[in-house]
Amino acid sequence: MATSTEDYDVIVIGGGPAGENAAAYAIAGSDRTAAIIEHELLGGECSYWACMPSKALLRPAEVLAAARAMPGVREAVGDAMLDRRAVFARRDEFTSHHDDSGQRRWATSAGIEVIHGSAALTGERTVELSTGGHGDPPTRTLRARHAVVLATGTIASIPPVPGLREALPWISRDATNLREVPERVAIIGGGVVATECATWMLALGVRELTLIVRGSALLASAEPFAGELVAESLRASGATVLFGTSPGAVRREQPRDTGEGRIHGGPVTITLDGSEPGEITVDEVIVAAGRHPATSGLGLAAVGLSDGRTPTDDRLAVTGVPGEWLYAVGDVNGRAALTHMGKYQGRVCGDVIAARAEGRALDGARFTASADHAQVPQVVFTSPEVASVGRTEHAARADGIDVETVEIDIAVAGSSLARDDFAGRAKLVIDRGTDTLVGATFVGTEVAELVHAATVAVVGAVPMESLWHAVPSYPTVSEVWLRLLEARRG
Repeated sequence: MATSTEDYDVIVIGGGPAGENAAAYAIAGSDRTAAIIEHELLGGECSYWACMPSKALLRPAEVLAAARAMPGVREAVGDAMLDRRAVFARRDEFTSHHDDSGQRRWATSAGIEVIHGSAALTGERTVELSTGGHGDPPTRTLRARHAVVLATGTIASIPPVPGLREALPWISRDATNLREVPERVAIIGGGVVATECATWMLALGVRELTLIVRGSALLASAEPFAGELVAESLRASGATVLFGTSPGAVRREQPRDTGEGRIHGGPVTITLDGSEPGEITVDEVIVAAGRHPATSGLGLAAVGLSDGRTPTDDRLAVTGVPGEWLYAVGDVNGRAALTHMGKYQGRVCGDVIAARAEGRALDGARFTASADHAQVPQVVFTSPEVASVGRTEHAARADGIDVETVEIDIAVAGSSLARDDFAGRAKLVIDRGTDTLVGATFVGTEVAELVHAATVAVVGAVPMESLWHAVPSYPTVSEVWLRLLEARRG
């Protein structure tokens, strides 16, 4: 039985960026109290196992490729390869060597108490805490005066392939925190995690890399040309991309858990089913085949919910739970599984909780999460990068929008100055009825910096005629906007 009962105004279960934002915004400028319950490291998946380490691994390869594409620099670089030790050291700096003391200092300065342990809902506004693991006896009972926020994120899914789980495959956590670079790697999946992982693995010197993709394209939810250009680049870097193929069985010699980021035993043999049957043998297999909500052991049944995704309304209150006290932000609610969108939801959620606690009306756009329906920006940090916002042409037509599209190669003064081998493509999706942008995709070197302008245009419903007067600076890659508008005018 629990040994103590404590009251807080706001209790957040899950200490990733979304949960941190929800807690901070809910109590900002007030005397309200908040607690974050986290069973691992404060800062969550993004800080230690996803966004930060993956981008730290990808950036050095991008810089080296840019140097090799620039006369006067390529000669200085020569045939130099990345210094793995230095790359790993910089990555470890960005993950704070898996030390969350800095995050904890921030929480204290924001007036948030951080509690290490596992939490489970036991009823309305009530949480039982175990300082051990899920299933251990509770040690404390916490009650929320105003709100409980679920921010537990997602965990990697392992497909039910015979022998796969027993082979101790790497998941994204192992791949982003690798300590050894395998000679031969197979990646199961064709989405963002798989393609980014393939990019840095090749840059770090993996000799043989095979992508096993069940579908017919990489980045299947993006515009088709995006996946095509990424596949072309990966193949040019030495990867084998197998479409229409799935692992039928997996067998590993002497599997052993060697710790995160280290090879988990002897060689792995994968039997392939589909368009290209056969067998491949690798040193490590990486599973990047999706994620599922981390709700097991969270006690959702106690409030009438089932394990899995926790849908919410646009105030981020969990649907099906009366009383407007239970909220969900970030990947766990399934609205938009991206760190920046989770943080956005956390800000909206925190503002809603604060307003309700103070008896204020929820007037104004700040209290409604609207951007994560059809205005979501995303960057895939492959080579080339894929930056997009809003709907693809396919998604827009599926939503019943009468659209026109403009699609051109990125070939402007800024791109040619950026590097000798610059190649890319851009596409706008335009609603004919409102003459506004509903989607945009850019593929090319460092196009990540182009997407925010498109995001502003989509969110602000800026008329296309007005965009004609948004003059891009010369000579920058942003000049592609002018070329897109010119192409539309004919």
